[in-house]
Amino acid sequence: MRTIEHWIDNALVGSTSGRTAPVYNPATGQQQAQVVLASDEEVDAAVASAARAARGWRETSLSKRSDILFTFRHLVVSRRAELAEIVTSEHGKVPSDAAGEIARGLENVEFACGIPQLLKGSFTEQASTGVDVYSIRQPLGVVAGITPFNFPAMVPMWMFANAIACGNAFILKPSEKDPSASLFIAALLKEAGLPPGVFTVLQGDKGAVDRLLSHPDVAAISFVGSTPVARSIYTHGTAHGKRVQALGGAKNHMVVLPDADIDMAADAAVSAAYGSAGERCMAVSVVVAVGGVADPLVDAIAKRLPMIEVGPGSQPSAEMGPLITGEHRDKVAGYLADAPAEGATVVVDGRTAQLPAEGFFLGVSLIDNVRPGMRCYDEEIFGPVLSIVRVDTYDEAVALVNTHQFGNGTAIFTRDGGAARSFQFDINVGMVGVNVPIPVPVAYYSFGGWKASLFGDSNMYGPAGIDFYTRTKTVTARWPDPATSQVDLGFPRTR
Repeated sequence: MRTIEHWIDNALVGSTSGRTAPVYNPATGQQQAQVVLASDEEVDAAVASAARAARGWRETSLSKRSDILFTFRHLVVSRRAELAEIVTSEHGKVPSDAAGEIARGLENVEFACGIPQLLKGSFTEQASTGVDVYSIRQPLGVVAGITPFNFPAMVPMWMFANAIACGNAFILKPSEKDPSASLFIAALLKEAGLPPGVFTVLQGDKGAVDRLLSHPDVAAISFVGSTPVARSIYTHGTAHGKRVQALGGAKNHMVVLPDADIDMAADAAVSAAYGSAGERCMAVSVVVAVGGVADPLVDAIAKRLPMIEVGPGSQPSAEMGPLITGEHRDKVAGYLADAPAEGATVVVDGRTAQLPAEGFFLGVSLIDNVRPGMRCYDEEIFGPVLSIVRVDTYDEAVALVNTHQFGNGTAIFTRDGGAARSFQFDINVGMVGVNVPIPVPVAYYSFGGWKASLFGDSNMYGPAGIDFYTRTKTVTARWPDPATSQVDLGFPRTR
């Protein structure tokens, strides 16, 4: 059985904890490897390595950091097929989806390559007589990222590209469900010239996370995952004096107004709901159909679903792969089982689809007549299930979105520019799409939701990422003639 190890000081390192977790191929349901789970002592050793590296890395010029990241980007591009294959093998998403994940992750690396410009401070000459004032940005030291299973390549790039560019040493604790992509990335960073200890992969479970949260030498924690875990990480991390950005769950609504193009809206809803088997925090999981658009829209969506081919990534024609585990598949299926008793209508039931005999597959599903208070509406499903909520007016649609506990992403489909502008103004959600179903910001903006979708004051990647991984120092400098020196107990004033 293949064993997936840690990456410390630019080398694979085994574990002495004696604990492991299984790594499955979701398309077959078979265990393909085991991943080691770090002990507290192994966490401490990883942090110590990163702390040693951070001192020298901070002194490395911005040009050199940028050059290493440029080289890393080139290496990923040249070997992205291999990385996509690893993602498909352990996560289950089809190759086109895995390739898209890598491409979006690389956008963040490209942004970080501009670090000489991004770390420019400010300078004010003669702020007072003979006094200059300037600000500089400096790294935090050792920072850690805890990433989810659904984007084993992209989400780490959201974090480590900016963190390393800013001069920090970065410790990645990937999901134990699909940890191999992190080691492939680590090897490419080494090949690009990154010094030992600047990028560490620490395999582990909750025990490793808890130790990182309490370790005195870890200055900041970045997290993407479910809301209960995000809330816990934010609470415990900040209690130990750390900066924390913790992205939680989502329930993304797509509002379709009566004037929208039905076919375009249906195409967008299907693409955004079922891509990556719905295991995306920005997936559309609720379509809010306003007025008379509901019946034709539901019909248009339902007609498209039989054409979606579900299968393993090794099958060239497959458009949607399996879910990550058998347990999660069964949990998602449970929402379909409960929906009729709550008054909803299961229009397309993925449990009855023709699916591969092996693996953690579930077909695409559509539920109509969904209302607040139903489990399939209130909770994050994180699977290939799309719900339809019918409302009469635009105001009802806005109120529906604004009262939900999550506020990650939303979208509106309309031909009315005034309605679209009103929507982006009225809506209490962090990321908004206008005729764009998955409004994930480009790398030079930042990613983050509102309400129970984000804990902490900082969004992720882009300019917010640079702010998160640095702290500002302001220097006030004066070079007077010693002959003019005198004692003055008055409060300093600008003159």
